[in-house]
Amino acid sequence: MKNWQVKFVPRGKNKIRRQKEIVDFLLSDRDIKNKKTFFKPPHPADINPAQVGIDPEQIIKAHQLIVSVKKTGKKILVWGDYDADGIVGTTLLWEALWKSGFDALPFIPNRADGYGLNSQSFKKLYHNYPDIGLVITVDNGIVAHQEVSSIASLGLKIIITDHHAKEKKTPQANAVIWSEQVCGAAVAWFLARKIIGQKDYGLDLLALATVADMMPLLGVNRSLVKYGLKYLINTSRPGLVALIKQASIKKEEIGVYHLGFLLGPRLNAMGRLYNALDSVRLLCTTDQGRASVLASKLDSANRERQLMTSQALEILNDIVKKEKLAEEKLIFVSHPSLASGIIGLVAGKLTDQSYRPSVVLACENGFFKASCRSIKGFDIIKALQKLDCLINVGGHPLAAGFTIKKGDFDQVKKSLLKLADKAIDEEMLKPVLPIDAQVSFADLDHSFWRQLNRLTPFGLGNPEPLFYTPGVIIKDLRKVGRNGDHLKLVLDEAKTRKVEKAPAVINIDDQLLPGIGFGLGKESLAIGDKIDIAFNLILNCYRGQKNLELKVKEIKKNAG
Repeated sequence: MKNWQVKFVPRGKNKIRRQKEIVDFLLSDRDIKNKKTFFKPPHPADINPAQVGIDPEQIIKAHQLIVSVKKTGKKILVWGDYDADGIVGTTLLWEALWKSGFDALPFIPNRADGYGLNSQSFKKLYHNYPDIGLVITVDNGIVAHQEVSSIASLGLKIIITDHHAKEKKTPQANAVIWSEQVCGAAVAWFLARKIIGQKDYGLDLLALATVADMMPLLGVNRSLVKYGLKYLINTSRPGLVALIKQASIKKEEIGVYHLGFLLGPRLNAMGRLYNALDSVRLLCTTDQGRASVLASKLDSANRERQLMTSQALEILNDIVKKEKLAEEKLIFVSHPSLASGIIGLVAGKLTDQSYRPSVVLACENGFFKASCRSIKGFDIIKALQKLDCLINVGGHPLAAGFTIKKGDFDQVKKSLLKLADKAIDEEMLKPVLPIDAQVSFADLDHSFWRQLNRLTPFGLGNPEPLFYTPGVIIKDLRKVGRNGDHLKLVLDEAKTRKVEKAPAVINIDDQLLPGIGFGLGKESLAIGDKIDIAFNLILNCYRGQKNLELKVKEIKKNAG
């Protein structure tokens, strides 16, 4: 059970005052200094690249280079990455080139060939397409010094667009378009919109990439997603329409959750198990029939990915338990059955379970490929950069990857465990559930929900507000779901009657509120129990009725 940390308790003596105090705290806690800009962010079409740290001169330079290559009759190769961010970025850039009359070719390597630019893969491609004159990377390339030099030695021009952590020196490319503030697709988008001459180009896809790559939804990213969702709801892209239908999403209700947990994983699945170019083909196609076929293919791959992940997690959990790996400050684990396409997902789940950094490795062709997931306070990419024997290392503070020779396994394990032991203290390993504010049921009315809804879209950096109410009585409960995994509750906070004479705008018999607890079906509870709850406030729209409901995240027995 996580340690609950309630950040704020309102002091107002009436409901309206308390609600204002809570909203003001939420803005302050998210470090939002300009309320006007937050509530009405600028349209992405009005955002210039310098606002995210991109040198505008590099975009001008890149565009001029692209135009000059066209005059030579050479092809332009767009070299992307196999995750959802790279897939969307590849789509946006290739499509902008193609629609603008350039001879462009999209390419994403198989995961087995390694992340990013790869000299061997390029030589094979160049043999088949000897008229390539320019290579543009998407979501990769910022640390590919040798690969850039190797490709440049063939007489080709290179443009890098990337958002991963860079080193002191950047590769000797002809232009480097880079920012850590936005996802890789957004970096490429600034170039793509310059090429196509349309400042709101591709915002439906860009919202998807921003959420799927877990960018903080503040500042420019908030603009990209807030407006991008509106474009997505009205999208006419056959591929997106088919994918939304395949995921059983109501197009008009699409939100951040659907992008991050339903659409993004389907795009990712092809790159994890097969070839991500099929995801690019889906997003680019103008043929509705082909879109349906490809969406079904992605859905099938995603279901296969889910099964493989659960099986791998079961195997690794046994190893972690038997070898007591969770007693270390970092979990470093491998198994011969692991496929490289799912190790990132498994590492994420191990970190969620153990609340410590996890490194999961899969062995392929004499090399180990690793995916890492970390916790707040331990910058995994900085730790990896201290090691000398890593190949293709890259990533972010909380997620990274690398390749090593088989013989370096023990040394890398020893070094990372040593770095983690030194940098991570015991307090960092205690899981915490940060709760925004304590509330009474009297505070939970439709007016309050509308105020909270102004903070959307929620996501990393701007999480959905989580509330705490102690001493709630269970008036009714039942298990729901195929296996009884979830709880439907009716809850009563008796003290609400003392807080307000006028009852809150609620759904059932004065002070009673319905709740749903996803994944809480195993909780040992009974009618009449007094509990403390951590929950989100949601609006349940059913059969034309709009009622407030509590989405219960965690439950604790009340000792009082």
